[in-house]
Order: sequence, then structure tokens, then C-alpha cells
Amino acid sequence: QVQLVESGGGLVQPGGSLRLSCSASGFAFSSYAMNWYRQAPGKERELVAFITQTGGTTNYADSVKGRFTISRDNARNTVYLQMNNLKAEDTAVYYCNVYHTWRGDCWGQGTQVTVSS
Repeated sequence: QVQLVESGGGLVQPGGSLRLSCSASGFAFSSYAMNWYRQAPGKERELVAFITQTGGTTNYADSVKGRFTISRDNARNTVYLQMNNLKAEDTAVYYCNVYHTWRGDCWGQGTQVTVSS
């Protein structure tokens, strides 16, 4: 059973930083690309960042380029999202995601990030 558990969210002031973690189990983590999505109130879920199996390629939504960094540790089955210079518009629930070969889209429970003074 695929399990994704996010952590690291919280309340931060504009300009601050947070690092999200997603601990994965139940599948061959190192064989799968991983994604971070977010969903703000009243908005659709959007892809924030993507990382390939070895971490050699990453991609970001335009709104977070230069501020967010996705990384992974295959020895720890964990993917991270370092978020710097946070803005109010980054407020959302952040989800870890993997598209599994036969289980399809798998999601964590999400972690709330609130950027407010």
C-alpha cells in the first residue's frame, strides 16, 4: 500500500522559509518521479514542483521558480520542498504525489502552509 506522509507545514511570516518533507513507503521510491502540489481555498490543485527518480531533473511552476527547491533522498525514501521568500499567495495545503504504475495517482494527507503577518 502506497503511503505518503507530509510534514513541516505551519504559519510563517512573509519572506520567511519552511521545508516540507514527504516520507514515502509501500513502493519502490527510487524508481518513481515525485511531485509536490498545492491547493489554495477556492482554487484547483496545482503542480508546484517535480523531480525525477535520481533527482537529476527538476521543474517548477512559474510562480515559485527561484524561491522553491525540490530535492529527494532515496536512502530515506523522502522528498523535500524547501520554500524561501514565502508570499501570502503561497498559502495552501501542500500535497506529496506519485503516479504509481498500477495504483495510479497517490496522495498524502497534505500539510497546511499559511503565510501571514
